[in-house]
Amino acid sequence: MKRFILVLALISVILLSGCTQSEKSVEKVTVEDMLGRSVEVPKKVDKIVCVGPGALRMIVYLNAADMVVGVEDAEKNWPIFGRPYRIAHAEFADMPTIGKGGPSPVPHPEEIVKVKPDVIFATYVDVQQADNLQEKTGVPVIVLSYGPLATFSNDEIFKSLRLAGKILGKSKRAEEVVSFIQNTVSDLEKRTEGVEGKSVYVGGVGYKGQQGIESTECEFPPFVVVNAKNVVDELKKPGHVFIDKEKLLEWDPEIIFIDENGLALVKQDYAKNPEFYNSLQAFKNKEVYGILPFNYYTTNIGTSMADAYYIGKILYPDRFKDVDPEKKADEIFKFLVGKAVYEEMKKVYGGFTKLDEVFK
Repeated sequence: MKRFILVLALISVILLSGCTQSEKSVEKVTVEDMLGRSVEVPKKVDKIVCVGPGALRMIVYLNAADMVVGVEDAEKNWPIFGRPYRIAHAEFADMPTIGKGGPSPVPHPEEIVKVKPDVIFATYVDVQQADNLQEKTGVPVIVLSYGPLATFSNDEIFKSLRLAGKILGKSKRAEEVVSFIQNTVSDLEKRTEGVEGKSVYVGGVGYKGQQGIESTECEFPPFVVVNAKNVVDELKKPGHVFIDKEKLLEWDPEIIFIDENGLALVKQDYAKNPEFYNSLQAFKNKEVYGILPFNYYTTNIGTSMADAYYIGKILYPDRFKDVDPEKKADEIFKFLVGKAVYEEMKKVYGGFTKLDEVFK
């Protein structure tokens, strides 16, 4: 009889222990995402997936790539060399697919459920889309934001990094990333304080794919942080714009930078119409330079900052005489994505270079 009572007691202890562990495993906390949605998430998160442009990049910046259990087709199948975070993490290519991805992401709820994530991080979705995905998967959806397209230092990015960091137990790393970006911007601004810059233009800027010389940006972030005189800013339309070629002739900037993701299209256009290009003083004076593409599956923050150092070196060599733009790029990439990837990008795009040999 005593033995029977002892066995019952042991069973009770085991059952109670199991209940306690189960309760702990589903312990929740409530957070507010970047759309103002109140979402309950597990207190301890081990597995995640990312949906939408740039969502996975933020997670890599937080050193949380090891928590990712599935990725979009876009992350697996698109060329990787415009996305440093993807170059640094080859393992994403072998992960299960959780959706199509792209500018208008199409997540597959049934595939997401299969990989059993604790949380879904999403970008570029509205409240209804986020709620629908959460309802269909039974998994909390946290919406992050990059803020205005092509910027790399704004409160939306910083809040998103801190929010994801809090959920993933990476708050310390989130603060390190925020400080790194802020300190980089501060360094660039201090170096170029009070300068009288030359007039500049950037063409070939990516926008839903490759674009030609007419594709540009008002308030182009790498120009803004080095106090460059962007001729396009007179349009007063912050963000991406397509201009008429005649307007470029009218502005006639002293220096032109070309996003190397669009360089092939610019070369094709040059071959068809060399007279137009050779009418521009930047082409006549061989003041045309290539920069790494940074607007690829939304803003690659590290690439944008690396471009800014190269642009600063071209515009104000005395202010950047201690900077080797290629080494600076790898310093930035190593911190943000865990690997120095500049040389791999250079092999594909050309890297930081003068383009006078290209346009002949």
